Amino acid sequence: MKKCILTIVFACIFVSVNAQSYTGARDSKLNVGFEAYGHGSGIKATYDYGIDKLFSVGIGASFFLSNDRDDYFIYARTGVHLGEVLDLPTQLDIYPGVDLGYLSSGNVGINGYLGARYFFTKKIGIFAEIGNSGSIGLSIVL
Repeated sequence: MKKCILTIVFACIFVSVNAQSYTGARDSKLNVGFEAYGHGSGIKATYDYGIDKLFSVGIGASFFLSNDRDDYFIYARTGVHLGEVLDLPTQLDIYPGVDLGYLSSGNVGINGYLGARYFFTKKIGIFAEIGNSGSIGLSIVL
């Protein structure tokens, strides 16, 4: 049993050593997950594209299952990636950002957030964002 556990631990360490959470210009990530609070709870999907070593831009959509007033939120987003600035392990990135877009009720929606991504492999990781809305899910390198 001890050998099995040690083998799994070393495999995870080996795999995660090669993972990078944000590579800068032309970095391309898809996040898909559950939005727990904010305009409503439901399903969230975002796409982020790196424009340089600190900044990314992207688009996103949230579809709410628990809100009578708003059914969806379609938005543009921007993020500042602090992993390198804070000298974090390459698998981890911390990023504050802003979403600005359109709510189905006809109102303008704006969210500020603080996010984190951690990659277990070169292509697959997890993300969490907290702020005006909160979400957690899977992050995929494209």
